[in-house]
Parts: sequence; C-alpha cells; structure tokens
Amino acid sequence: MYRKLALPFVIALTVGSVGAVGDQWPSTSLTPPRATVEGWSPERAARYLDSRQADWFEWKTAAAPEGPCVSCHTGMTYLLARPALRQRLGEAQPTRYETGLLGRLRHDVGNKAESYLRPTEVVFAALFLGPSGSTARVTDEGHKALDQLWALQEREGASKGGWDWLMVNLDPWEHSQSTFFGTAIAALAVGNAGAGYAAERGVAAHVADLKTYFQSAATARRPLHDRLALLWAASKQRDILSAGERTALIELALAKQQADGGWDVASLGPWDAHPDAPANSGSSSYATAFVTFVLQRAGVSSFDARLSRAIAWLTDHQDRESGAWPAVSMNKKYPAGSMQSMFMQDAATAFASLALIEAGR
Repeated sequence: MYRKLALPFVIALTVGSVGAVGDQWPSTSLTPPRATVEGWSPERAARYLDSRQADWFEWKTAAAPEGPCVSCHTGMTYLLARPALRQRLGEAQPTRYETGLLGRLRHDVGNKAESYLRPTEVVFAALFLGPSGSTARVTDEGHKALDQLWALQEREGASKGGWDWLMVNLDPWEHSQSTFFGTAIAALAVGNAGAGYAAERGVAAHVADLKTYFQSAATARRPLHDRLALLWAASKQRDILSAGERTALIELALAKQQADGGWDVASLGPWDAHPDAPANSGSSSYATAFVTFVLQRAGVSSFDARLSRAIAWLTDHQDRESGAWPAVSMNKKYPAGSMQSMFMQDAATAFASLALIEAGR
C-alpha cells in the first residue's frame, strides 16, 4: 500500500510547559530508512507517532494546566509503543512527548484526594509509572501509583473488584461495557509489579477481588476485544485465567482471522450500532495489530503459520510515506485530516509497531 495520507508532519515544537530535550528533529525530507529492507520502517512509524503527539500537545480540547490528557487511543498507545520503538532504533533518550505524558500522570500521584482522581488516568499511572517487568523492583513512585489504583477499586456491587471507566458510547475503548477493558489494563499494571508485590500485606485482598471480578463478570458476553485485553493481562498474571480459558481465547481469536491474514473490527465485537460510522469492512489495521500483538504476548509463536500471515499483512499495510497504518473511526465520520479522524490510526500504528517488534521483524 503506497497511498498518500493527508498528514501534516509537525517536526519541531515547543509545547506549553513541556520543554525540548535537546533532540534535533529530522526534516520533512524523508530519506529511505534502513529498516525498509525488512518490510516495514520503524523510523517512519516513530515519526508518525511523534508528529501526532506534536498535534495532540497543541490541541486545546486535550489541554489542561498539568499537561495534556492521556487518552486511550493516542496517549496510552504512544506510551506503550514509543519506548519499544526507541529501543529498536537505538535512541538514547525518551522523546519530549513521553516525558510530557508521564509528567501528566505523575502530577496526581500521591498528591490528590481519592475523590479528585480520574480512574482512567490512575490506571495509566499504575501501568506506566510502575515497574517495566515482573522482576523489576517496585519504586516508591510505583507504590504510590498502585496505592491510588487500589483506592479507586470498586468495593461493592456488580463491578466489585474492578474500576470505573469512561463509558461514552465510543468503541473500542469507551463503550457501554468498558469497565471490563479498563479493569484488564489495571490487571496488566498489577501483573507488571510481579508476584512478590501481589503477595504483600494489604495487596493480596485487592488482588483476590480483582480475580473474582473476572470470574463473575460474564466474560463470554463481552466483546472479544476486551477479552483479549484480559488475555494480555494474563501474560503477567497467569492465574487470572486458567490454561483452558487461555487456550480457548487464543483459538477463538485465530478462528476469526480473515483469508488475507488480518482481522476485521466486527470480529472483535459484539459492538453497539453506530449508524454514522464510516464504512469499515475487510481486515482492519487496528484489529489485526491488536490481535497479533496480544497473541504473541499470550505465547503464540510468530512462526505459527496463522500468525505469520498476520505479520505479513501488517508488514504490507504500513503506508510508506507517512509511516502509519491507516484506520478509521468505528463511531463517527470526522472531517478529513481532523484530530479525531486519526485516533484509530494512532492506535493501529502503535500496536502494529509493537506486534512487529515482538515478532523480531
């Protein structure tokens, strides 16, 4: 695919309180990157994601005195993918946008009363300010973020053990059942802290409630997308799913693979109807990237024939000019080139990069 996307590359920018870190941004004159010989370009993927953060940091809708909103589609996915791309590209320092988004999450850690905390950002703080692996030490900052996470855990009712989440009729992250997705991301954050942390006094009871939530949350009726988020979390907390449940989810996801090697967004539902959504048929960059990444984290080898087809699909569908994996909203038709029109593309590009890095391609 060599389609041209209408995307302004904003290369140099000083944004609000987020200062430059001394990095010299490349010009918009693109030279053939070395990684294209492998079938995709990490450099251009990173440049696309950085350019979108440049726009995001300028967008008044996302602005706040403490820093820009850390959104599911553009913020969370950037903080997941950009460090992996940085390591893949041998870059020495975090980008100014990583620093800025993490600064927004740090702003509230240990500094706000429970009633003033936003559950979504508390989950993200626990995910991104905690340890990066199960063997890493939980820092004081990580402990504070996790303490705030437990402070907002639901203590009663149908959602006991879970976390409140945005439910604004926007798929795939903020729909009417999105508490399950948000709780899966919280479980991933807790899993990153390791078994030693989970066994600490005062923590074990919270972890038990978290596991009970997933056992009683009518998992089979949830969108497959959200159940795959739980499968991802189970790569860090093995006992939140049994071996049989993990195998069943993996096989269900693989059974929905399209003939071309990708996945369509419908297969990750069921979703609520959105009559104003743009046409979204055939394999989707976001759906394919998310499933391919999660399945690898769940233990499916990149050399599995079915996953190899998915990896080939992703390699073939990066836009060579912009570096992005094209994707459109599941919810509304937005003006071409608008900030909202690229949200799904941001997430697709982040997860496609993660999936391909995970595969060693």
